[in-house]
This record gives sequence, structure tokens and C-alpha cells, in this order.
Amino acid sequence: MRIVAALGGNALLQRGEHPDATVQEAHIHQAATALAELALAGHELIVTHGNGPQIGLLALESAADPALTAPYPLDVLGAQTQGMIGTLLVRELRNKLPDRDVAALVTHTEVDAKDPAFLHPTKFIGQTYTRLQAEELIRDRGWTMAADGDDWRRVVPSPRPRSVLEAPIVRALVTAGTVVVCAGGGGIPVIRYPNTGLLHGSEAVVDKDRTAALLAEQLDADVLLILTDVTHVFAHYGTRHSRALPAATPAELRDLDLPEGSMRPKADAAATFVENTGGIAGIGPLDDALGILLGTTGTLIRPGRLLSRHGPAAGPVPVDTRS
Repeated sequence: MRIVAALGGNALLQRGEHPDATVQEAHIHQAATALAELALAGHELIVTHGNGPQIGLLALESAADPALTAPYPLDVLGAQTQGMIGTLLVRELRNKLPDRDVAALVTHTEVDAKDPAFLHPTKFIGQTYTRLQAEELIRDRGWTMAADGDDWRRVVPSPRPRSVLEAPIVRALVTAGTVVVCAGGGGIPVIRYPNTGLLHGSEAVVDKDRTAALLAEQLDADVLLILTDVTHVFAHYGTRHSRALPAATPAELRDLDLPEGSMRPKADAAATFVENTGGIAGIGPLDDALGILLGTTGTLIRPGRLLSRHGPAAGPVPVDTRS
């Protein structure tokens, strides 16, 4: 099967951790171990990843750099995070898969200049701050800040992805047997101007789960896995009636009252992929990606009709687990 696996932000850096290289390298080592199991089971593998903490750190450093007359724009910083995270993933995946080609590809995601998201920033990036610190950043740097639980974080525009421009290149690499790391941080956002057809960078960060779903659709993937720090999607999350869901249809997933800043984008991306392709999506723990396919953990999302191209709408995904 062809699988697109989207790593959550916890794959690199967990809330409250120092953004040191050694910390991120340790998390990448754990993520690569789980991802390698998918490739060793004989599947074609495309890996995407988030970049919220990393791009936020680079933006903060760029804004404070006295050598610059203006901070680097978010599209350029996004490219930097793709290179940094890509090389860490490739190195670890090569160590786990010595007989497979592994490559990281810097990719661009086309967005619409008229997307209303540019007027309503919602995408969290960077570290957390107190309310007082957030107010200082609003005043001193002109940032838009929003509450994230008990903390505050910077928010930036997050337009919907329209196309991953390098998808044909990714397809060629995967068909040739290469494990590909791409579309990091949702891809570098670019706008194509209709009068010239030229591409220009966009001051935004695209949601990585939406881009992963779109890329999976463009590549005719069989499965979209969204890997995060929870074992399942939960109904009635945060209440005494909380209940883990081993399976759901897209409609059932959309009906859940899920947190907007965390699980809701993942659920929407998974539901969209299944609705548009008839394929299968899974949301579950980063350290057991293969277990999601086997039905031992995570939430599998299948089409609402009785049968899909993958068989009955219940039970594990048929998968060869031989190494």
C-alpha cells in the first residue's frame, strides 16, 4: 500500500521542552523507529511533518537579529525548517532502512491570495508566553497572539492548500522505491498571480494535516496516517463520559465536538481524504504507526458506505507485516 504518514509536532518537540537540537534528535529517533516498521512491512512511504515550534523559534530569532533590516518572511523560514527537519528524519530513516533509498524534498504548496484566512490568523507557531509577555509582543513586534489553553502563542494566517506543486516528483521517487520526506510544515506557501503565472512567497503557515491529506489524494495513496500524542480520537473528550473510538466514518468524525486547536484539524483532514478518495485514514500514536493499521490502537476512518475499495467498513487494514 502507499501510505502518507503525517507526524505531529510532538514528533520533534513536546510542550515545555527546550528547542535544543539534541532534544529534537531524540524524538526523531523514536519517530523513525515507528515509521521504519511501515516500510519494512513492504509499504510505499511518504512522510510529512509539522514545524510550529521550529518556525516560531526562527521567526523570533529573525525579528531580534540586529544584522537584519527586516525579519525573514514566513515562507523562507518554512523552507529552513523543511531542510532542518528533513535532514534529521532522513538520517534516522537511513539508519533504520539501510537497504532503501530515503530522500527529503523541499516542496511548495499553492494557496489562494483571496483566502479569508489571511484576514483571520489562527495557526499557532512558536513557544508559549504569559499574557503579559503576549501583550508586549503585540506592542513591540506587531504579532497577533491568541490564548492556547492557559498560555498564549503567536498565530499566523493558515490558508487552505490548493496543490502540492512537487507532487509529480514525489510520485516518481516513491514509485522507484524511495522513502520520501516532504511537505514539511504544510509546505512552503506560494501564490500564483493569474496575470503572470509567476509564483510568490506568502506570509503564512499551511496546516500540515490538510496538506498531508491533499498530497495523499494527489499521489493516489491508499492510507493517510496522522500520528500524534494520543492513542485514539475520543468522543466527549475532556469529560467524564470520554470514550476512545476504534473506528469512525467521516460523518461521525465531523459530528464530534473536538478541540479546534488540536484534534479538529486532524479529524477534518482525515475525513476529507476518506470522502474524496474512498481510502482509509488513521489517527493514533506516533510510536505505533503499524498498530493503527492492525487495529490494535488508534482510530480508523473508513467510508460511510458498507463496502469500500479496502473491504468491510470495520476491522484492521489488510497489511503484510513481514519484515
